[in-house]
Amino acid sequence: EVQLAESGGGLAQAGGSLTLSCAVSGVSFNDIAIGWFRQAPGKDGEGVAYISVSDGASYYADSVKGRFTISSDNAKNMVFLQMNLLRPEDTAVYYCAADRLKKTLLFHTKNLKWTTRDSVTTAVAAWGQGTLVTVSS
Repeated sequence: EVQLAESGGGLAQAGGSLTLSCAVSGVSFNDIAIGWFRQAPGKDGEGVAYISVSDGASYYADSVKGRFTISSDNAKNMVFLQMNLLRPEDTAVYYCAADRLKKTLLFHTKNLKWTTRDSVTTAVAAWGQGTLVTVSS
């Protein structure tokens, strides 16, 4: 069973940086892709970044392109989301998600929207518990 654990959330000032981590266990790391999703207060959840661990192929939503970087440490079975030039609108609960079905996860990273996170539990193989990022102006 795939298990994910996010860490690294917290409070940052606008223009600042934070790095989120997603620790992966219960699966062969090279077999999966990881997506980062977020849900801002009062808004629908959305995908922001994706990485295929085996080849490093990545995707970024337009809202974060040029500011966020997704990477993996295959020796530690971890994926990171480096967030620079943070904006107040980046305030959200951030979730990492994993799936062996890489095209499916990429599709969901690009297209999935939700009102409640529980409503999309089965869209991907595994979700982390979420970590809160708050960006002050």
